[in-house]
Amino acid sequence: MTTVPVAPTRPTAAAAPVPAVRRRRPRRARLPRLGLYVLLVAAAGIQFAPLYWLVISTLKTPQEFGSIPPTWFPAEPSLDAYARVFTDVPFGRSILNSVLITGVCSVAVLATSTMAGYVFAKYRFRGRDAIFWAVVATMFVPPIVTLVPLYHLVSSMGLSDSYVGVMLPWLANAFGIFLMRQFIADVPDELLDAARIDGASELRILARIVVPLLRPATITLLVFTIVYYWNNFLWPLSILQSEAKYPVVLTLSRLLSYTMGVGYQNVVMAGALVASLPTLAIFLLAQRVFVQGIARTGVK
Repeated sequence: MTTVPVAPTRPTAAAAPVPAVRRRRPRRARLPRLGLYVLLVAAAGIQFAPLYWLVISTLKTPQEFGSIPPTWFPAEPSLDAYARVFTDVPFGRSILNSVLITGVCSVAVLATSTMAGYVFAKYRFRGRDAIFWAVVATMFVPPIVTLVPLYHLVSSMGLSDSYVGVMLPWLANAFGIFLMRQFIADVPDELLDAARIDGASELRILARIVVPLLRPATITLLVFTIVYYWNNFLWPLSILQSEAKYPVVLTLSRLLSYTMGVGYQNVVMAGALVASLPTLAIFLLAQRVFVQGIARTGVK
């Protein structure tokens, strides 16, 4: 058999890559986006304008604070207003009082909400849904309605003008129970059943399995409770009489009573800024997880 020689094929040159042509957006398409950016910047400026005015007002002298027209930047920045905040009123003691009240109430709300939410989400018993919706219904009762009976109840227990009297009515929260119940309902029942088969108690299951899965909900609830109890004004005003036990919002109200004189308004501004810094710092530190928790709640 004869073989026919095959002529060697010549390698073909690789096709040159065609440069990608970047299409320019039509000017009509860029204008709406530019307008959106301008609108967002304007909205952000409106939101930050009061905060900017608060900050620069604390740095002004009393004479510059009362000048007309107002100045948008202090000519001679001074920190004297911050020093007067801590000397004219017991502002440092008030901050410690607020840290104590807010810390105890926030931790208690987190514990009670987690346990109650676990019961409502994973246990089956008669009247469960009715009790849960009764708890949720208390969220729609205005606090001013329960102020007088709550005051009489705490006073009859001999807890008026005490830290315990301020904190006792706020150790549980209906919103926290609702939020935790919604998150715990997503935890697989098979995971809990496996832990029960291994001999884990219910508290151990809650602490070792359920709670680590609730990080977004935990941070979200903590941010809400810290901001709420830090700014709570009406109940401490009703139950406390000693100024040494006042939280920071009540001490700040003493500064507000001095605003009749223009020479004291920069001190009031400094007190308001110092009082708002802790909650602002907590929100900035927990912003990412907080937004994640709110997004998950909205999707549910």
